[in-house]
Amino acid sequence: MTESIRVLVCDDQVLVRTGLVTIIDAQPDLEVVGECEDGQTAVDLAGRLHPDVVVMDVRMPVLDGIEATRLLAGAGVRRPVKVLVVTTFNLDTYVYEALRAGASGFLLKDAPPSQLLHGIRTVATGAALLDPEVTRQLVGRYAARIRPPEGAPDDIPLTPRELEVLRLIANGLSNSEIAATLVISQETVKTFVSRILTKLGLRDRVQAVVYAYRQGLVT
Repeated sequence: MTESIRVLVCDDQVLVRTGLVTIIDAQPDLEVVGECEDGQTAVDLAGRLHPDVVVMDVRMPVLDGIEATRLLAGAGVRRPVKVLVVTTFNLDTYVYEALRAGASGFLLKDAPPSQLLHGIRTVATGAALLDPEVTRQLVGRYAARIRPPEGAPDDIPLTPRELEVLRLIANGLSNSEIAATLVISQETVKTFVSRILTKLGLRDRVQAVVYAYRQGLVT
């Protein structure tokens, strides 16, 4: 028997929250250890309950999901918690900010239950959850706003090949797609990805995507 993934659900809409809790708790490998309706309570509960994953809404009273995510998973947090943001398309600017704040991924609220469950399990393993097409729409839409006016700096500590891999990651390609594009093995791609994250001090592919857009490496 493996230990269950402990989940905290935070959403201010009672029906949505109840639905999420019901879906998650029905799984033998997942356990809802708490639920709440605002970001501040999520931060407080996470400190007491030590969940593996927090399923976080964005717009909530008291403290919104972005600030709550920053307090739970942002830079400098001593014991960061993995946060999976759930939102709708018309809140995509908030989702971008949530990813910058430290979220490990995001899902749309109209995603089927199977995607929600897959998302929780994926994030719990330490991997990032990004749908390639949604990522392109989300970050690409705000590229002009978030990119430095002077363009990409010259001091990015990556080799030309690593920069190439980073651009492909930012364009939403999976490891297998990157391998096919560059005609290299998936293991080699994994090595490149690991080097990129280490050199740039990034936690996962989510942060790599945000970094690439902020540095003007993709359009």
